[in-house]
Amino acid sequence: MAKFRICVLASEMLFASFFDAQRQARLTRLARWELVTSSKLTPKMLDALQAADALITTWDSPFLDEQAIKALPNLRVIAHCGGEVKKRFSPGLFRKLTIVNTPEPMSRPTAELGAALLLYSARNIDHYRQALRKRSNRVYQTAHLTGADTASGPETLIGREIGMIGLGRIGRSLVQLLSGFNLRWIVHDPYVKPAQIKGLPVELCGLDSVIRRSSMLVLAAAATPKSKHLLNAKRLARLPDGAVLINIARGALVDLDALTKEVFRGRLRCAIDVTDPEEPLAVDHPLRSAPGAIVTPHIGGGGPGVRGEMADVAMDDLQRFFAGKPVRNRLTADMLDRMT
Repeated sequence: MAKFRICVLASEMLFASFFDAQRQARLTRLARWELVTSSKLTPKMLDALQAADALITTWDSPFLDEQAIKALPNLRVIAHCGGEVKKRFSPGLFRKLTIVNTPEPMSRPTAELGAALLLYSARNIDHYRQALRKRSNRVYQTAHLTGADTASGPETLIGREIGMIGLGRIGRSLVQLLSGFNLRWIVHDPYVKPAQIKGLPVELCGLDSVIRRSSMLVLAAAATPKSKHLLNAKRLARLPDGAVLINIARGALVDLDALTKEVFRGRLRCAIDVTDPEEPLAVDHPLRSAPGAIVTPHIGGGGPGVRGEMADVAMDDLQRFFAGKPVRNRLTADMLDRMT
C-alpha cells in the first residue's frame, strides 16, 4: 500500500497526541505520509497537498470546500480524527469524496464525565468543598444533626429519576455506565424509536415534560440549527427549583447568559463541560467562580489514550478504503442535519 500518499493536517504537538511512535510506524506501513502543519488554507498548503490520495484531519485543520478540493486532483478520501464535521467540510464534499469520522472512542469517556458530574452534583460535593474552605466547622455539626447541610434534595443518585435530552452514542453509554444505580431515565430524542430502547430503563417523553420533571437534566444531543439555544430562558425557567443542568454535549444547546442568571439567583445549579460561544470561556466569566456552578474545560472526549484510539479508527478505515473494501464510518450529506 506504500504507493498511496496521505497528508496529515495538524500541528506537530497535536499530531503527536494522536499518533505516538507505534502509530506513526503503522502509518508508514499504510502509505507514504507527510505532516502539513499550517492551520490556514493557503496556496502553499494546497501545493503541499497536491499529490495526496487521502487526508487525515483534526480539529485544528482548515475548513475545506469544493473550490479547495478542485486543486487536489488525486484526493479520494478524508479521515477526520474527531466527531464534528460540519465546521470542517462543506456539504458538497460528502457527495464528491469518501469522508469518515471517529466519534466512537469519545463516547464512553464523555459519558464517564457525565456520570462524574451527576454523582458530584447529586452528592452536593461542591457545596461541602466550599463550606470547608471557611474558617468554621459548622458544616460538621449540621451534617451530624440533620444528615445534610442544605435543602438541595436527597443528596444521592441511587434510585433517582434523571432527565436527558439526546440518546445517541453518549446518552446510551451513560445509561449503561450508571446501570447499577437503579436510575429511571426520562428522555427526549425525536430520532429514537421505541425498539432502540428495548431493555433500557428509559421512558421517551416530549421535551416540555422532560424539562418540567427533571431535578437533574443531562444534555447529550447534537448541536444543529434547530437545537440552537434549545434551553433558552423560557425553558430554563420551567426546570424545578434547585435543578442541576449538566451539559456534556455542545455549548450552543444552552443560552449561557440565561443560565448564568438562574445560577446567580440560586434557583438552578449547573455542571458544564462546554459553553456558547465555544471555548475557551472568558477568564472573567462569572460562572468560572460562581457557587453552584462547576465548569470543566471541554475535557469530555478524554485524553491521549482516546486520541490514539481515534487515530486507530481513522487508519482502519483508510486501510479498508485502499484495499477496496467498504469503510465503517462513512458520513453522507443526508446525515448532516442530525449531526453537530
